[in-house]
Amino acid sequence: MGKYFAESELIINDDNSCFHLHIKPEQLADKVVMCGDPGRVDLIASHFDTKECEISSREFHTITGTYKGKRITTLSHGIGCDNIDIVINELDALKNIDFKTRTLKDKLTCMDIVRIGTCGGLQENCPVGSFICSEKSIGFEGLINYYANRDSICDLEFEKAFAEHLGWDYHHLPSPYVVDNNAELLERIYQPEAGMIKGVTISCGGFYGPQGRELRIPLADPQRNEKIESFDWHGYRITNFEMESAAVAGLCRHLGHRGMTVCMVIANRVAKEMNTNYKNNIDDLIELVLEKI
Repeated sequence: MGKYFAESELIINDDNSCFHLHIKPEQLADKVVMCGDPGRVDLIASHFDTKECEISSREFHTITGTYKGKRITTLSHGIGCDNIDIVINELDALKNIDFKTRTLKDKLTCMDIVRIGTCGGLQENCPVGSFICSEKSIGFEGLINYYANRDSICDLEFEKAFAEHLGWDYHHLPSPYVVDNNAELLERIYQPEAGMIKGVTISCGGFYGPQGRELRIPLADPQRNEKIESFDWHGYRITNFEMESAAVAGLCRHLGHRGMTVCMVIANRVAKEMNTNYKNNIDDLIELVLEKI
């Protein structure tokens, strides 16, 4: 028998659903399209040919259905890497832990997990409206450092070069980690003819100070964004800011799932441009992902 998971570690609701998402094992597809906004789940599911279930719990809104013969689950994860920690771990538990016996299944299932998000562009070749496929993701929030064997899934040379370039303050900040998004899934989703760009994405632990926005509280390092924008390591440059991709890539790599993030640029921090009316454009990105997942 596989590893046993105690009630305090794997919390299962009375209806046999997982604690936060309230999804039951039979309601989860092997292909998952995630987004931050609960309202965007309806937009994604509007492309489905059939819908078999819909669940809402807190910021987690889930619909499972079919798109051109493919069974797909779309769900919202809310904002931030702490929510990603909940979502990816619970999705994996739904697939790979037997909820009746609380033991690890003998045969593990690998899921395709794509996060569709919005982001801020950090280079001139990432204008508002462009789509960025994260090839590498840098976590500023430190999530993967809480798990064993983090070095085995991280690009340690990239981490070192990046931290040295920024003069990283290890005394006050979590150690940054660098994780590759799944190469197979990336090549499947990446469509240069549709204007997609491969890039390096930073996942920040907040929207204001961590992304260099200064309102009433001064920034600890006012030049950090300039250092980020000028970083160049073997041709890799930082293309965009968001708040979840590194956690998605890192947890998926640890758990044996194919995970990646693709974002639409709604602000360019270099050009100081912003587009708040982006819903029609992101629907184009949704269709591209549904076709290829």
